[in-house]
Parts: sequence; C-alpha cells; structure tokens
Amino acid sequence: MRYQFPVLRRVLVIVSTCTFFFSTPAFAAERVVLRYGILRESISVEELSTFAKTGELSRSLRVNFALARQDPQAIRPYLTTPVQVNVVTLDRVLNSPVGNLILDELSQAIHTPSRTADRQALRAALILSASEDGQITLMEVIENYPTSDVEIDGDRLGNAYRQLRRLQTGIQDFLKF
Repeated sequence: MRYQFPVLRRVLVIVSTCTFFFSTPAFAAERVVLRYGILRESISVEELSTFAKTGELSRSLRVNFALARQDPQAIRPYLTTPVQVNVVTLDRVLNSPVGNLILDELSQAIHTPSRTADRQALRAALILSASEDGQITLMEVIENYPTSDVEIDGDRLGNAYRQLRRLQTGIQDFLKF
C-alpha cells in the first residue's frame, strides 16, 4: 500500500503536466504526415479524426489510400478500437524495460518528424489519452501527440495497434506481480 502513493502522486503530476502543457493547440499534433512506402501526404489531424469517427474520407485521404492501394475501411478499426487501461498501472509499465520495448515498437509507426524523443512523446500521448477515460485508441494518441507534426507509417499501423493490445496484456501481467 505504501508503494502505491508515490506512484499515484507521480501519475497525477504527469497527467497534470500533460493536461496543462498539451491541452493547448500549440502542444498537440495539428498535422499528420501519412506515409505508405515512398508516398507521403500531409493532412490535418482533424481530417484523420473525421475519417476515424465517421468513415468520411477527405479528397486527400481518398487519393492517398488509392495510390497506396489500401482499403480505408480496413485501416479505420486500427484508429478507433479502444484498449482499456488503468492510468496508474500504465505509467508503471511505460517506465519499465517492457514499456520501453513497447514504446520503441510503437515509434516504428508513430513518431516525431525528427525521430528524436519518440519514447517520451509517445509516453506523454499514451498517459494523456488514458487519463481522459481509462482507454486508449491510436486516434487519441495521434490527437494527444505533444508535437505539432506527427508522422505515421501507414504500413505499420496494424502493428502499432497490436502493440497497444500487447501493452494492455503487459499491464494485466504486471498486476499479477
């Protein structure tokens, strides 16, 4: 019981900091660079969010998916299917060696344009996403990403979702200890 209070305090500090700094548009992703192989398209987060929520494709997304020969309706569940997590346990797992491996895998699909501080950016986006409702979707992670631009490798989006599921399993395993 004594151990839970410092962890809870740390999570509250992280969530408060994330909420304070990342709730303004200046600290949240505004643009997504969607890559499929050599194809790169810059779209707004709002455009991708609309697609995730409604299935409605903007002209640029329609063209991008067509050129990449991707079925948009196969991509959409990866963006919207939630993974249930406990924010306190999520913080503990993300700050462990297993969490670092998962963050490294996730950063293969979702990362900063410069490819620096990917772990930290993802950790912040995941904690902020989970703090809102106890669940995470890839779309929430993208919306809460703490840089103005975020790059997404469309070919690895399915793998990123599987890593989120793995994170949920890792949390459940972590709770057994």
